Amino acid sequence: MSNPRIPYRFSDDGPRLDVTDGRSILVHLVINVETWDFNAAMPRTLITAPHGRSTIPDVPNYGWAEYGMRAGLPRMINAITARGLKASASCNASVIDSHPRAAEAMLEAGWEFIGHGYSQQVLQEESEAEVIATSLNKLHRFTGKKTRGWLSPGLRSTAHTPDVLAQADIDYLCDWSLDDVPNWIAVKQGSLLQVPYNLEMNDSIIFAIEKHTSSEYLTRLRSTLSVFEKEAAAGPRVLALGLHPHLVGVPHRFEYFEQMLDLLQAHPLVTFMTGSEIFEWYSAQVPCPVKKSG
Repeated sequence: MSNPRIPYRFSDDGPRLDVTDGRSILVHLVINVETWDFNAAMPRTLITAPHGRSTIPDVPNYGWAEYGMRAGLPRMINAITARGLKASASCNASVIDSHPRAAEAMLEAGWEFIGHGYSQQVLQEESEAEVIATSLNKLHRFTGKKTRGWLSPGLRSTAHTPDVLAQADIDYLCDWSLDDVPNWIAVKQGSLLQVPYNLEMNDSIIFAIEKHTSSEYLTRLRSTLSVFEKEAAAGPRVLALGLHPHLVGVPHRFEYFEQMLDLLQAHPLVTFMTGSEIFEWYSAQVPCPVKKSG
């Protein structure tokens, strides 16, 4: 079956898109800030227990993730802020209570907050509307702003998630990693835009799953920019970098992360945008076709 939400096409078969000052590579820094339940099994682990006998609490693997919230995140905030760059925080709403210093620092840095569930748990069909509403309400009370974007925990959603998000007045969704340009998503009511989120340019894939060396992310970025430079004449590309403080925020990878930021900032075709800015840029040129899902 073909995709019922986003009809198939080549990336450059859509409307011609204009860019500002010839900068046709739109970089979206997405920092995933998440809470892990100390009294539950860890959803992802760095080390296995002796003889495979897991324990709760899983102190070493909890500490792996918690290190990012204590040491990795401030490094990332400082590096991004020092360069005057824009970023989005894909943030579990429970972070506001569990890690208030982190939430306050990201707000102070001017990062856009993207809905990322209440905690790092996959959405379930029977409860997703309540989880989404609770998450958005908490983020709104904290930031004082409407939350415009959503990235599901683990990028896992149900068949109905786009409809629920559109009804909740979300503007864009990052779950659909199927293109280098945005696309409108068919929903029952309202509108919802797919904003690219490049899976293989995600530190979780590179380091936690594929377990590459510390320099691999920088290598992939250089190769991606080389291809996007050649394609820029045909149309702009969105380059989203999915980042986690416990992965790129550790010292042996952080040097390469800073090199990535410097490479991007020096590139003549690169501009940095938040998710909302990508939404505004695209929707101003390609209004929603008001096509409903089945």
